[in-house]
Amino acid sequence: MTDHIAGPPGTTSLDRRRFLAALLATPAVAVVLQACSDDRSTSIGQAGGEQRSGLARVGADPALAVDAATAVTAFGTDLYRRLAAERPTDNLVVSPASIALALAMASAGARGTTLTEMVATLRADGLDLHTAMNALDAELTARQRTDVELSLANAAWLQSTMSIEQAFLDTLAEQYGAGVRTVDFTTDAAAAQRAINGWVSERTNERIPELIPPDLLDADTRFVLVNAVYLNARWETEFDPEVTRDAPFTTAAGETVEVPTMAAERELRYASGDGWQAVELPYVGDELALLLFLPEPGFLTTFEEIFLVTDATQYLEPTLVRVLLPRWDTGSAFALADQLGALGMPTAFTLGADFTGITGDEPLRISDVIHQANITVGEEGTEAAAATAVIGEAGSAPPEDVPVRVVFDRPFVFALRDRVSGAVLFLGRVADPRG
Repeated sequence: MTDHIAGPPGTTSLDRRRFLAALLATPAVAVVLQACSDDRSTSIGQAGGEQRSGLARVGADPALAVDAATAVTAFGTDLYRRLAAERPTDNLVVSPASIALALAMASAGARGTTLTEMVATLRADGLDLHTAMNALDAELTARQRTDVELSLANAAWLQSTMSIEQAFLDTLAEQYGAGVRTVDFTTDAAAAQRAINGWVSERTNERIPELIPPDLLDADTRFVLVNAVYLNARWETEFDPEVTRDAPFTTAAGETVEVPTMAAERELRYASGDGWQAVELPYVGDELALLLFLPEPGFLTTFEEIFLVTDATQYLEPTLVRVLLPRWDTGSAFALADQLGALGMPTAFTLGADFTGITGDEPLRISDVIHQANITVGEEGTEAAAATAVIGEAGSAPPEDVPVRVVFDRPFVFALRDRVSGAVLFLGRVADPRG
């Protein structure tokens, strides 16, 4: 489901010069970044060029990746709950890590209340935001191996006539490996849109060919930040396509349909709690995995209101499991300004926003936050371009020759996660496997 993309309530495109924070599929952590004493500005120059800091990307402490992942997962769960409540019968997929990385880049230019709210929303109080995000990016990039392709990329596009604070340019380079590409939004916003979408399409293997829709950018646009993630991973043990059969699935709308359903019986990590089961399917290398939550019939809405990924992960135990899982290919597109404002960062979208850490030329605000994510799950693996706690219990293991049955014949929730750091790359709901 694609939302209508609009600015914050009560404002118009002429109220204030603004920038667009654009987010893409797949995989945060944030803390207040101290104001830098370096107040130099760099003139950007002509459109079609690129401005980079002279500083190289710095190495990161791997231990910080876990802290970043904890924040990303908490932020992603907050956002998912809000989206799930708004769309109770839709397929959903978001990338908490991708959204967090893009917002973290934007926060490098935020000051005052704007920055404080962004950090709190990202669940990053007490963290060195940019150092932690750099560590998480490096940790996830290290998952690359034969049969597991995982890439993350960051980029920025700025109005060519603007000057940019050197400290902001340095942070982009040192912590995000990004430079600034120059475009002229004022005279040719369509050309800027094509350039940004082309970059996104290339880095997502063409799974997201149009992140920025027509007419979203205009003469008032000053700044676009983008994070793109691409994943293509094979299961550690593939499903046999010869045993895939059509099987009934009751959608979130209550319709019973026949969908291609994979089947396997093997030892998998499994947990169960009050009203749910969970099973985890590892990818090659056993560092990335797809964690699947199956709520009992009628329990999905309540489950989505209270679940935490850690409810299952802390109780997962190797168990003989008979799993029946439909193939699915779903995607989502969102304009997230309203949701992010409601989560605690409204100032960034108003005339009171302070992004003077980016430029002193003119005041900026975030006009839109655009996010797309999609995921395809089949026999070989996955491609993706994302009050009262439910207490999980490992329980006693069944006899080895009697497998636990986990039949995904109704709506379920998934979290594609990095098992090492705990970061959630994709979080979503399959309400109807047909898409």
